[in-house]
Amino acid sequence: MASQTTTETQVGAAGVAPADMIVVEDLWKTYDMGSEQQVQALQGISLRIGRGEYVAIMGPSGSGKSTLMNLIGCLDTPSKGKYWLNGHLVSDLNDDELARIRNKEIGFVFQTFNLLARATALHNVELPLIYNGTPAEERDQRARASLEAVGLNERMLHKPNELSGGQRQRVAIARALVNHPSIILADEPTGNLDSKTGVEIMALFDDLHHHGNTIVLVTHEADIAEYAHRVVHIRDGKIFSDEPSSRRQQS
Repeated sequence: MASQTTTETQVGAAGVAPADMIVVEDLWKTYDMGSEQQVQALQGISLRIGRGEYVAIMGPSGSGKSTLMNLIGCLDTPSKGKYWLNGHLVSDLNDDELARIRNKEIGFVFQTFNLLARATALHNVELPLIYNGTPAEERDQRARASLEAVGLNERMLHKPNELSGGQRQRVAIARALVNHPSIILADEPTGNLDSKTGVEIMALFDDLHHHGNTIVLVTHEADIAEYAHRVVHIRDGKIFSDEPSSRRQQS
């Protein structure tokens, strides 16, 4: 009970509003390279992403965007600073606590799909539910509903090698959705797809956003970033700009 009270006090002190899904406050990440040499991957980043926003984080290789993605995705902890996700102070959590938050709050979509080769689409989508102990019948129902939501009604029992690249990415998106996460975190989601299939996948993200999902898209491609409604540019571990996308400005 004491830890809950402390977290609530810290959240209130930071001014985290109910509409805030992500609040990053003076976030630093330092890597020790040995021989007293250090690399500052992130240098004092502060950022707020509201509930239901569609934000692209963009930057060249080495800019710090992947490090920021790992911190937002609770895959790593900052060297300094605070991070709240959906009202939870997660920057101070241990590995086990981070794993629980990841499974509950975040749906991941990766460039390389990360599907089990020998498992059907249905079983791949069920995996997060298996990890959190969801009963088998409920797992099946929710996984089927998630696959239907991405248009794979007739491909549920196919394995990844029986699916196209776009279909494999749809399975990955269905898996990201199955736990009803607070945010969908997509890392270069069209990187392994041809341009036509990439457009189809980004149209699917549009649809997910219209249904109220909070989406954070990490990319180095300007045309992909423009699908979002807000673009945050990272350079040398700092936020270089944060502004509406040209798409939002035109709407």
